[in-house]
Amino acid sequence: MRMVLLGPPGAGKGTQAQRLVDRYGIVQLSTGDMLRAAVAAGTPVGLRAKAVMESGGLVSDEIVIGIIAERLDAPDAKNGFILDGFPRTVAQAEALDKLLAEKGMRLDAVVELVVDQEKLVNRILNRAAEAQAKGEPVRKDDDPEVFKSRLEAYNRDTAVVSPYYQARGQLQQIDGMMPIDEVTAAINGVLAKAA
Repeated sequence: MRMVLLGPPGAGKGTQAQRLVDRYGIVQLSTGDMLRAAVAAGTPVGLRAKAVMESGGLVSDEIVIGIIAERLDAPDAKNGFILDGFPRTVAQAEALDKLLAEKGMRLDAVVELVVDQEKLVNRILNRAAEAQAKGEPVRKDDDPEVFKSRLEAYNRDTAVVSPYYQARGQLQQIDGMMPIDEVTAAINGVLAKAA
């Protein structure tokens, strides 16, 4: 199973991706997680991405596509993967199509979590409060101002990815504001049809 999971920041992509990993035994390829790991490790790509991420901006296509290309060759991605947070632009979607074709692969599903963006800010505030209550650090991108910047960037740059996949007949939209278990059931329904 190879799929793309789309939706704005805070839509629940990470939560749903983890459930899909558990159910299907595939790997979640979250560009955000991969970039944060590179930043934490102090790798060259991590250092380049750090300043951009801290400001709430999006890292360059070159950096992200390079990370994805390497990651698709890892043994744990051979059974399938979920791309979470990628592609973020039409150029990245086109680069992904090219990359997959070069590797003799194709996407089985493109799922978009559609959400009420006004309610997303409250969702992020709650996520930050829960992390603090557990004594965990609050992610930099869960800061309300940084989140608003990320949401603006999504609306400006990434929202155009959905029509790209819709025009190709690949896009399946799911109401991301439903309870988590209902979103999971809807995604599983889409994937059952794709299998």
